[in-house]
Amino acid sequence: MTDSRYTILVVEDDPDAAGYMRTVLERSGMDPHVVSNPQAALALLNSKTFDLILTDIELPGMTGLELTERVKKTRPDLPIVVMTAHATLDYAVNALRLQADEFLFKPIRKPQLVEVVTRLVEQARAAARPTNIVLAIGAHPDDVEIGVGGTLAAHQAAGDQIVILTMSRGARGGAVDNRQDESLAAAELIGARLFLNDLEDTRISAGDPTVGIIEQVVAEVHPTIVYTHSSNDRHQDHVAVHRAVSVATRRVPMFACYQSPSATVDFRPNRFVSIDGFTDTKLALLASFASQAGIRDYLAPDFVLATARYWSRYGGGVYAEPLEVVRDATGLRANATSQAVGHAATSLTTPTSTTSEAEGSVLDD
Repeated sequence: MTDSRYTILVVEDDPDAAGYMRTVLERSGMDPHVVSNPQAALALLNSKTFDLILTDIELPGMTGLELTERVKKTRPDLPIVVMTAHATLDYAVNALRLQADEFLFKPIRKPQLVEVVTRLVEQARAAARPTNIVLAIGAHPDDVEIGVGGTLAAHQAAGDQIVILTMSRGARGGAVDNRQDESLAAAELIGARLFLNDLEDTRISAGDPTVGIIEQVVAEVHPTIVYTHSSNDRHQDHVAVHRAVSVATRRVPMFACYQSPSATVDFRPNRFVSIDGFTDTKLALLASFASQAGIRDYLAPDFVLATARYWSRYGGGVYAEPLEVVRDATGLRANATSQAVGHAATSLTTPTSTTSEAEGSVLDD
């Protein structure tokens, strides 16, 4: 069975072949509409939206190749599968020249028909789906992966472009070369582009050069969504990066802040992203930072899962990552953010701070 109901236009003048395709497609959960000639097909295309066309070549009044050529002039994005019982090279070459997406020889077996239709429809839908460009910014290696590792994995699954900007190489937390290699390995796991800078660990400024570095990356990648540290954090670098990001990404439609292990009780998320199905990826991302595993308890898998389990009580699913949404001028785009950030909980009651933690002390990464 398919994941959704595809609407298929079948153009076939042989009643037996038409009946066979109708039966196969219906039993596979699809919605076939069968016509016997190209003129009827063109008329139906003017009144109804289809996901794919299956057409024979030998048809009355117009060939399937001529139909393909006419349709592709106005609907180049609509997949067309050309079928024939005459296995000749000329037919295949002409079909491909006229932009047919697939050429099938009859008789067509059920598994082949279902596979071809499903593949082409899903490819067309993926190509038509708008994508977000997600920029995740952290002060040190592993900050982003801890805060929004699951969310980034969900964005990747939705087809979004992922960019990670790390402001320092975390020299206070381990050997710089090791941390660089670990950052690259983590980025590769989710197909992210990595910008790794070398600002001084624990002494990152909220002004320049931090703002300038972020502005340069923003100008290059044109993000639609930015994730970074919260201002409610005890680590001086995290707070500085938050302030710099607030300035440098002021024209980016969506800006949200993630939770770090050093976040204070004043961290108040208003959106909770379900990461069900992406916890394994998040754990794999964190496992990339092997140099930190023995010295950072919060990287332990049970700690990570327990934290995500806790936040799910405010959103949907079993595991969630919390976000403080500072700005959302997008209304959350329908594709990635509905899947990756779709469990919006702005109407839910958020945790209330009852105590305050001391801020301003210098912390190591």
